[in-house]
Amino acid sequence: MALPKIDAPTYELTLPSTDLKVKYRPFLVKEEKILLIAMETGKENEIYEATKQIVNSCTFDTLDVETLPMFDLEYIFLNIRARSVGEISKFKVICPDDKKTYADVEVDLTKVEVQVDDEHTNTIIVDEKRKLGVVLKYPTMSILKSGTNIDSASMDTIFNMLTTCVEHIFEGEKIYPAKDSTQEEIKEFFEGLSQESFTKVKNFFDTMPRVRHEIEVTNPVTKVKSKVTLQGLNDFFESASPIIA
Repeated sequence: MALPKIDAPTYELTLPSTDLKVKYRPFLVKEEKILLIAMETGKENEIYEATKQIVNSCTFDTLDVETLPMFDLEYIFLNIRARSVGEISKFKVICPDDKKTYADVEVDLTKVEVQVDDEHTNTIIVDEKRKLGVVLKYPTMSILKSGTNIDSASMDTIFNMLTTCVEHIFEGEKIYPAKDSTQEEIKEFFEGLSQESFTKVKNFFDTMPRVRHEIEVTNPVTKVKSKVTLQGLNDFFESASPIIA
């Protein structure tokens, strides 16, 4: 005789990138096991696969997780986690004033939002006279692999990311879709830009929407209060791990 099954509660959130409403449920014990195993390995690829699998399952396989912008995926995961293990998550952070003392803080994950820089745009003009520019799309988790930081990435990594994130290049009314060009051709396009124009392109990544939350930390030794910003999946993934400000 079949055993009774427990129905998980269902919630709804709105994707920051598209305003699409998505239904989701908390993760179950079997999914928590996947998460814990990935965290124990400490390997980015394992964490990437675990996150993807959990988000897929908990949104009832209604989303193409591979193509979601990274900030959408992070936002969904945090909401799933909040409904699964509690809205309040405990963190250990290194206090900025002495950079050695750990402080315990609590964060309400339901208050964490995707923040957008006022200067952000995905349409970058690289030559005003020719009306030459590029339209970029947001990197997905498969591109970032949970760890690529545009601020510290090598030049090769930056160019590889750029070639993947191009939607199309345009000159006036003429459109050159990325799918009609090779990655080498797109790479050559970026290599031919001036430093000023390339800085505009890089600014897309520097200012793109991110899951971000600022907290106040009091050093238990010095009693100094400081602001610490939690940002991205890595900071929120494992609440027990130390976070360096």
